[in-house]
Amino acid sequence: MGLERGLLPAVIAAVLGLATCAANAQTFMAGGSRTTQPVGHYEFCRTTPAECAQKTAEQPPVELTRKLWARIIDINNLVNTMVAPRTDRQMWGVEEHWSYPTSGYGDCEDYALEKRRLLAREGIPYGNLLMTVVRQPNGDGHAVLTVRTNLGDFVLDNLEPRVLAWNETRYQFLKRQSDRHSGVWVSIDDDRQMLVGSVSGN
Repeated sequence: MGLERGLLPAVIAAVLGLATCAANAQTFMAGGSRTTQPVGHYEFCRTTPAECAQKTAEQPPVELTRKLWARIIDINNLVNTMVAPRTDRQMWGVEEHWSYPTSGYGDCEDYALEKRRLLAREGIPYGNLLMTVVRQPNGDGHAVLTVRTNLGDFVLDNLEPRVLAWNETRYQFLKRQSDRHSGVWVSIDDDRQMLVGSVSGN
C-alpha cells in the first residue's frame, strides 16, 4: 500500500510526459458510439434502478491529486481483500448476476461495483467511475472499474493488485458506461468483438 502511494510522482511524471507528445490520446480510452448493455448490468438496472439513472453534466475528468490517488489505492486494496472470489454460478445458480458483494463474496463485476460505490462516496462524480467490460488474454470476458482522471484512465481490478493506466494492462477494452448516463454503454474504438452476453441498448 505504501509502495503504491509512493509511486504517485512517477505515475504523474509518466503521464505528463506522454501529455507533451503527439500520442497523448493513448492515456485516455477512445469512446465510440452507444452500444449494447451487458446482460448482467441490464438486470442490475431492473433491480436497482437508481444506480443506472445517474446523470453527470459534461465536465473535465476528475483531477488526480496525491490525496485522491491514496484513496483510490486504499479502496482498491480494501475491496480486493474484504471480498472473497465466488462465481455467479456458485452464488446465484446463473452465469451472470451483477450485485454488490454484501455477503462478502463476489464475481469480478461485484468487486467493481463496490469500488465504484465507495469512490462515489469520496465525492468523485459518477461520470468518472465507469464499469468497463474487457477481454482477458485467455479470451474470457471480465469486468473492471475505470476511473477517469485528468492524467488518464486508470483501472481498478480484482485480478491485479496494482492500479494501472488502462494502456498498461493486458486487456482488450470493449465497452464501458457512458460518462454522461450510468444506464447507457458506449463502445471503445478498438474494433474487437465482445465475448460476454449483451442485450440491445434501451
